[in-house]
Amino acid sequence: MKIYAVGGAVRDELLGLPVIDRDWVVVGATLEAMQAQGFRPVGRDFPVFLHPHTHEEYALARTERKTAPGYAGFAFHAAPEVTLEDDLLRRDLTINAIAKDEHGALVDPHHGRADLAAKVLRHVSPAFAEDPVRILRVARFSARFTDFSVAPETLALMRQMVAAGEVDALVPERVWQELSRGLMEAQPSRMFVLLRECGALQRLLPEVAALWGVSQRADYHPEIDTGVHVMMVVDMAAQLFAPLPARFAALTHDLGKAVTPAHVLPRHHGHEAKSVELLLPLCDRLRVPADCRDVARLVARYHGDMHRVDELRPDTRLKVLEACDALRRPERFAHILLACEADYRGRLGWQQREYTAAAMWRSALAAVQRVDAGAIARATPVTDDPLRIAENIRTARIEALRAG
Repeated sequence: MKIYAVGGAVRDELLGLPVIDRDWVVVGATLEAMQAQGFRPVGRDFPVFLHPHTHEEYALARTERKTAPGYAGFAFHAAPEVTLEDDLLRRDLTINAIAKDEHGALVDPHHGRADLAAKVLRHVSPAFAEDPVRILRVARFSARFTDFSVAPETLALMRQMVAAGEVDALVPERVWQELSRGLMEAQPSRMFVLLRECGALQRLLPEVAALWGVSQRADYHPEIDTGVHVMMVVDMAAQLFAPLPARFAALTHDLGKAVTPAHVLPRHHGHEAKSVELLLPLCDRLRVPADCRDVARLVARYHGDMHRVDELRPDTRLKVLEACDALRRPERFAHILLACEADYRGRLGWQQREYTAAAMWRSALAAVQRVDAGAIARATPVTDDPLRIAENIRTARIEALRAG
């Protein structure tokens, strides 16, 4: 039995990056031998074990054979005669197909170290084409390793896979998993630009793909193109260290601009409501978690009002705060403000501007929070109309906004 560190841990160590998780491959072992040493099996599709003390994952060296369309259509073979080289051959990228033995010696049959030095994302073998998830993984790595490029032959293979309909077999949960991870990388735009370049974005997120080529008013959007703007917004959200719900909102806040009639361009009156109409089916299709969906919906609907806070009457400000449930969910409201700041600053030449609207909204929320609803309820005569309490509270909140 021989044990090797493999994959991302070896890659990141060679890049001088912190290693978070380590994966191991075991050559020359059987299921029974692993269990006899205390390893606990956890893999459903192929033999993966947890170390009895470190709880790190150890997988038996294996080969795989394509049996059906999609990422799940594989048959795996794990046996003592499967070599380390056999196992590395099935991996996605050369930079992920480097192994290290117990003495620190590297096994690199596919020249992953050379590609690390050249900063290239390159597929290991033609077997890459058998798993459509790898298209998403390459795009995600592009967003993480922002100074890497994709090898021309790998991009060509990704395009062939899209044309063959492989991405259409992906299940929603796996698509969301990879997209959400890509949104949390250093430069998320690189993921979506690469997916667009290989044709996968049009199949997976047609609502986003449709934004390129849609013009906007140059006085508000010097970058003009809506697709370019949205990519700047998701990158700005990353620079603001926004959480996932805000980053997803940044990606989807302007979907409605894609359906603006051509004769109206470059104006987009009413695009906020249209964005919500397109967003909700997208969230259903990809089974987007409720927290991401709800923040995205509110940002899509109200980002225009957020930007124009200084033009809104006190009663309109209160309506926006109520619609966002800001009093009960101030943390979510903070995520909404982050997404709106990313939208404001995600424009050509606007990146360093201060988003003063955020401070004004925080001040407005604080003013409303200072209103003692309980005291108002107690001061309202019991003989009054029951709705009078709510009216009095609302009036007090509007006055607080007017005074603030």
